[in-house]
Amino acid sequence: MPATALPPAPASLLDAHGQPRHGRYQGCIARHDWQTLPMTRWQGLLRPLRHKRWQYLALAHDDYLVGLAVVDVGWTAAAFAYLFDRRQRRILADVAADSFPLHGAQLADQPFADASFTGRGLSVRFARQTARLAVEVHSAQLRLAAHVSLDPMPPVLAAIGPANWLAHSTHKSTALAVSGFADCQGQRFSLDGAVASLDYSNGLLARRTDWRWASAHGSELGFNLQQGYMGDAENACWLHGKLYPLSAVEFTFDPQQPLQPWQLRSSDGLLALQFSPEGLRAKNQNLLIASSRYIQAIGRFDGYLTDPLSGTRHVVQALTGVTEDHYARW
Repeated sequence: MPATALPPAPASLLDAHGQPRHGRYQGCIARHDWQTLPMTRWQGLLRPLRHKRWQYLALAHDDYLVGLAVVDVGWTAAAFAYLFDRRQRRILADVAADSFPLHGAQLADQPFADASFTGRGLSVRFARQTARLAVEVHSAQLRLAAHVSLDPMPPVLAAIGPANWLAHSTHKSTALAVSGFADCQGQRFSLDGAVASLDYSNGLLARRTDWRWASAHGSELGFNLQQGYMGDAENACWLHGKLYPLSAVEFTFDPQQPLQPWQLRSSDGLLALQFSPEGLRAKNQNLLIASSRYIQAIGRFDGYLTDPLSGTRHVVQALTGVTEDHYARW
């Protein structure tokens, strides 16, 4: 069983010798600078192409789910935004753009801070305003204006791992308050009552990277789960305002039938979930120099999470979230 308390996050990704501070922490790492990381000459030449950063926001509600992100993969950039109507079980808007060969993204080397992308038909902007994050999306299909509260901030998971090349870091939030609106297909969706969660990732990853991922958050419990390039470094759950690490998680599903139920179990026995998809986003893009193949299912989680301290089993029932199976050659 993993430790039940996480140490506070360090001030920087690297120690005094330039080595990554691998581990799981609670809190935000202020400085995201890989400059002093020891590298061979070849690694140094590849570094601009291998430096990947993204900031992702999910807004989960009983009636809908909104997801959006700004992504910088080193040699190009992209963004996406979508709105899934859970009542109709269909995607009302799904907008994506990239900036190749120009670079249209800017991301701060700091979690939950400024990030922006401007491309053909889509603009996404995160702006840090002291205790909140202002978020805007502009496109023909979807317009959004939101304020995500960062104060008070529930415990943040910070993880640093060797990943699949040199090193990678990520920050995950649990449930955050949000206000604002989203306009889509002539409808206005109020964001009041939705639950926001943030993902900021920054690292040096291999040319080929794949992962499976699940995330869902409510006011009393939530989780972030991954199987792939980070191992179990970012597996964690939140119970009644406290953050706990989880061990390795096994994703069982049929990639050929992703709308069938998924099963997720942690090897420590603390988590067992069934994910029931309600809809799906998918993309299979094969370009000359890059490719991306993913499925992202949107739906509900049911099962249990066990408090590692008390042994109390908490029921997970109809918790809105997503799962993902992703392969990238980037």
